[in-house]
Amino acid sequence: MENFSSDQNTLPDPYYNKPVYRKKTWFYLGFFVIFCLFLLTVVFVFIKKPAQIANEPFASSGNVMATPTPTPMPFYEITIPYLREREYKSSLGDLQKTYETQNYSAYVTSYDSDGLRVNGLLTQPKSEMPVGGWSAIIFVHGYIPPKSYQTTQNYYDYVDFLARNGFVVFKIDLRGHGTSEGETGGAYYSSDYIVDTLNAYSALQSSSFINPEKIGLWGHSMAGNVVMRSFAAKPEIRAVVVMAGAVYSYIDFREYGINDSSYRPPEMSSERVRKRQQLIDTYGQPSRESVFWQQVAPTNYLSDLKGAIQIHHATDDPVVSIDYSRNLISLLNTKNVLNEFYEYPSGGHNLTGTSFTQSMQRTVNFFTNNL
Repeated sequence: MENFSSDQNTLPDPYYNKPVYRKKTWFYLGFFVIFCLFLLTVVFVFIKKPAQIANEPFASSGNVMATPTPTPMPFYEITIPYLREREYKSSLGDLQKTYETQNYSAYVTSYDSDGLRVNGLLTQPKSEMPVGGWSAIIFVHGYIPPKSYQTTQNYYDYVDFLARNGFVVFKIDLRGHGTSEGETGGAYYSSDYIVDTLNAYSALQSSSFINPEKIGLWGHSMAGNVVMRSFAAKPEIRAVVVMAGAVYSYIDFREYGINDSSYRPPEMSSERVRKRQQLIDTYGQPSRESVFWQQVAPTNYLSDLKGAIQIHHATDDPVVSIDYSRNLISLLNTKNVLNEFYEYPSGGHNLTGTSFTQSMQRTVNFFTNNL
């Protein structure tokens, strides 16, 4: 038997060095496999990424998923919820004295209504201004052919009666009437006149000679609809008077109609006619089943009213049926809204003769007690 010294392990014996060789082989083989897997991963990611990006929803730079903007309800701007949500901000322009009486001075002035200059006649008592300012009435005219409308002449007797009794009266010339800017949008299927009325309300509130807490509304004929929708949009208004008004529930419009021989329909090619037809095409005729039309009718918001309302109507009115007023009073009573209703046996649509004096004195008393 051969004897080996302890340093034999250092000899270059190929059999003895075989395990070392195997370890190196496995090391290089493993490194190669890992490198190949790395390359495959990189290639896979770069090939897949464009397709993945193409299929991913668009996100903002902040990695927040973009959500689609909800489509607004068509014609939402004529609904009571919209009229409540929006802002009204205006102020009176220069006062140009036009005439004066023993009791008051009358001025032509203007205010801004959504970028339009709307004119009006404003009366101011000659008596000493009370502490806090005078009580005021925004006077909204009924239908008059827009080109025939005259600021100082139309409704002169009505304005004079109120002004002589110590109120500031602001008879506004609705857009498109007389020299007011804009197009006539009509009362029932547009919110333009309500916007004009509530911007006038804001203009008076910002005036130094007006008590901002004592401003009421007065409306005749089509303006019955205008002031009622304004009332529904701003329920804190303290007093509203309507003379021979029309169209409150919108169902009543279909039932009673209006018979006004002075009415001049707009041109069939006009924007007003186009928009009205689009409105009907979208929602159909007013009905109790329509969610949209129920948001337009002021009678669906009577429970919110905080002020009082007075209504005048002649039984012989040939233009607007007295049933409009009777139906409205019935609805007001079911909601416990403070109201006064006066029927007149004569006087027609404008409540002339003795009916005029009676109705106007009752109007003065009502505003005095409720503003």
